[in-house]
Amino acid sequence: MDEKLLRLRNVSKQFPGVLANDNINLDIRKGEIHAIIGENGAGKSTLMNILYGLHQPTTGEIYFNGNAVKLTSPLDAIGLGIGMVHQHFMLVPSFTVAENIVLGIELERVKCL
Repeated sequence: MDEKLLRLRNVSKQFPGVLANDNINLDIRKGEIHAIIGENGAGKSTLMNILYGLHQPTTGEIYFNGNAVKLTSPLDAIGLGIGMVHQHFMLVPSFTVAENIVLGIELERVKCL
């Protein structure tokens, strides 16, 4: 299966005095699991914040299901089914992996007749 679900093309993020991400290219296919590793300050969290809409890239493009997208807020990412489990405390105390995965999923109300 070569269906690319998420594509980053030449994504860079520049903060004043710091180049956090430099021309990142990444393809993620449906069903794949990726780990992004590196030293402190390597730009891992910045890249994930871009994919979650917390930061916007300085340059580059993001494609979801073949369509160029602008992730300007977490709501944009959530609308595409992209979630984020933050490295440090953000909303709630420490959860298990399973609890973090389902944290942002809302159950649809089923109307009983």
